[in-house]
Amino acid sequence: MSDLLNQLNGGNVPALDLIFLIAFAALLPSIVVMMTSFTRTIIILSFTRNAMGVQQSPPNMVMVGIAMFLTLYIMSPVVDQINEEAYQPYLREEITQEEAVERMVVPLKQFMLRNTNIDTLDNFVRISGTSIEENVENYPLTVVVPSFMTTELKKGFIAGFLIYLPFLLVDIIVSTTLMSMGMVMLPPAMVSLPFKLLLFVTVDGWELLFTSISTAYR
Repeated sequence: MSDLLNQLNGGNVPALDLIFLIAFAALLPSIVVMMTSFTRTIIILSFTRNAMGVQQSPPNMVMVGIAMFLTLYIMSPVVDQINEEAYQPYLREEITQEEAVERMVVPLKQFMLRNTNIDTLDNFVRISGTSIEENVENYPLTVVVPSFMTTELKKGFIAGFLIYLPFLLVDIIVSTTLMSMGMVMLPPAMVSLPFKLLLFVTVDGWELLFTSISTAYR
């Protein structure tokens, strides 16, 4: 990439390389969202915030920042592998740009396949009409990426449901107590919020949540 930028500054960059650079820069946000742990992480964090009943705390910018850095932490072995097997040989001019791109895809595909439900993958293979392969790594990204995204959404919503349960229990207890005391005009959410925050802080919820997200990936 640095060689390409140097060529660009000198005005010697080929047209195809320039197109590749622009396309890669444009697709980078989509790659981060679709081919990493970012989607599941941000979904779980959003469910946690909604379950506690604090709609704007932490703010959206903080939530996205947390999700980004957790994604970097989770994806660091994959990034290191890409750097060693693709980027560094390309900088040393040992491989071509096309070979570097092919090597970069392999660790990402392996990561996605490790965290994709086999039933979901088989379903997308059947829908796309792709021939069945003995080695799942031979499937194209057009099959692997949607399978991985579907699995991530499913696991994210399952985790969100499980996170909701203890907070829902607190809401039910508070609501039942207020009704038994005849305080039907007092909003239960106003009373339950401090108890939910106390519960979350007592069990060290953020550390537990981040640890669970990080260790869920293989």
